[in-house]
Amino acid sequence: MADKIVLKDSLFKKVWHKLCHYFSVCVVAVMYRLKVYGSEKVPRTGPVLILSNHQSFFDPMFCQNWIWRSFYFVPRDTLLDIKFWGAVISTLYVIPIKRGQADIAAMKTIIEVLKQDKAVCLFPEGTRSHDGRIGTIKPGFGLISRRTGATIVPMVIDGMFEAWPRTQKAPKLGKVRVQFGDPISPEHIKAKSDDEFAAELTSIFRQIQAELRTKAGKQPFDYSDQSQSI
Repeated sequence: MADKIVLKDSLFKKVWHKLCHYFSVCVVAVMYRLKVYGSEKVPRTGPVLILSNHQSFFDPMFCQNWIWRSFYFVPRDTLLDIKFWGAVISTLYVIPIKRGQADIAAMKTIIEVLKQDKAVCLFPEGTRSHDGRIGTIKPGFGLISRRTGATIVPMVIDGMFEAWPRTQKAPKLGKVRVQFGDPISPEHIKAKSDDEFAAELTSIFRQIQAELRTKAGKQPFDYSDQSQSI
């Protein structure tokens, strides 16, 4: 399924994706008084892996925001089975992945897309946050960069946990802030082991989140109880 959805491209699909992209971003920008910091840090060419924390179902729209370059997203495959929305999602740039197991086919497709100098957006926590904090990042993303030469750009969303936590059926309005971190070069990643890079990513995410929450006048989360995990 993943190969058919991703590799079949056309002018119509490109235009349709752009229309959906900007329409959805306009909607969430108004609803959530969106502010974005550091979007210029996303490379405009070459393979790029965008890694974001995960707070709500709206996160892909906040990840893409006003960036002209199209992102491929990696939703769980069951989302494509939802009536209407599943059909809409399947018309966009997506790489469905089986949740709770090692989906080798999806990983191969992600790598192939990056080798075509595309941008792929992933949520390394794997699931939406339970409390708004950023969980420990698992190893594996350094391997993708080493296989493809992709630059990794970390980004953090703040505000959607308050607006739409996973325990809430429908979203509320609120204020959302997004901040992109400094790009991490493939050369830097190659010098790290998978575990070392995962620990570094966890630290980077939490630092960006602290900066973003401070800008919004919020108290940064205290991760001292998890210091041994990174």
